Amino acid sequence: MRRHNRTTLLRLLHVSGPSTRAVLATELGLNRSTIKTLVDGLAEAGVVEERVPRPGRGAGRPSLLVLPQPHAAVVLAVDLQVEHVAIALVGLGGQILGRNSWNLHGRTRTPDEVITHVIESAAVLAGDLGVEPVAAGVSVPGVVRRADGYVHEAPNLRWTDVALGDRLTAVLRIPILVGNDAELGAVAEHLRGAARGSSDAVYVSADVGVGGGVISQGSSLRGGAGYVGEIGHMVVRPGGRPCYCGSSGCWETEIGEAALCRALGLPEVSTRGSILVELRELARKPEEAASRLGEFAEWLTLGLVNVVNLLGPQLVVLGDLLTVLPEPVVQSVAEEVGRRSLVSRAVGGTRILSSALGADGKLLGAAEVAFEVVLDTF
Repeated sequence: MRRHNRTTLLRLLHVSGPSTRAVLATELGLNRSTIKTLVDGLAEAGVVEERVPRPGRGAGRPSLLVLPQPHAAVVLAVDLQVEHVAIALVGLGGQILGRNSWNLHGRTRTPDEVITHVIESAAVLAGDLGVEPVAAGVSVPGVVRRADGYVHEAPNLRWTDVALGDRLTAVLRIPILVGNDAELGAVAEHLRGAARGSSDAVYVSADVGVGGGVISQGSSLRGGAGYVGEIGHMVVRPGGRPCYCGSSGCWETEIGEAALCRALGLPEVSTRGSILVELRELARKPEEAASRLGEFAEWLTLGLVNVVNLLGPQLVVLGDLLTVLPEPVVQSVAEEVGRRSLVSRAVGGTRILSSALGADGKLLGAAEVAFEVVLDTF
């Protein structure tokens, strides 16, 4: 029981940040003497510290704050995307201690090259910071078996049957947890972003591909063998554009990166920078944005109506390229989803928000799944 309480207290500090002993007692339903014993033990081990808060206006002696110590446990987070890789060392409490990134092109996208570069870059970063990661989380844009990190298929990377988890474990010799990128984006938004406080939420990620992560009753929904969230391959336009999955008219073909390029009048092979510049320019021209992105917004709306009717979330969080859509377009989509979704009307309206974490969302999600195993060891 003591170990359970210790882990629960540390998890609360890790996710919610500094807190007083009194608040911890209330949140955990424990008496103050138990909290004192737990905090004293963690402080003695160097996992937390107590500090006087900044002077305030209130009278009397302020209560000490209990703070997690970032260097007490450090994990490696890897966000593998189609065009680039980002890695970070993340400390207890969610603080990014250091990071690195590089672009992918040609043969540098092969599994061997990516794995080698991740291992080498992580070693350099850890050496520079003087820390050793105790676990790692990896975000991959594909179908991933969570049990062992086996990447069944990551089509936009042209990866098939890659034992990513086992290969990284063999070299790094720490626990490795590999997950689908949209699932990990959902985890991050639930714990640290726009979906914080929502027990039921869906994260929709549109990049080269489209994926989804689902938070149901406060937990990540993983499906059979960990395969879930391929909402980009929900058929919305029968007889539409061919999709690499073998079907046609998938949602991905209508709201993915290539579709957004078409809507903006850009070549489908445009760089991410060109897309972002065009979208930011449109944000200053609401009427033009509504006109040029009208069809794109309609397909986005259609897919979201289906997602909301099927899963009934309190909140939908838009990630990746969807976060850069002009606000009037997002607002219009939200209103249409509310009007056309039976479930949304029944629950009093499903909110639709852009990601609060930006480009770091999946990186932080990767860190959080690594911390799931780390926090249980204290």
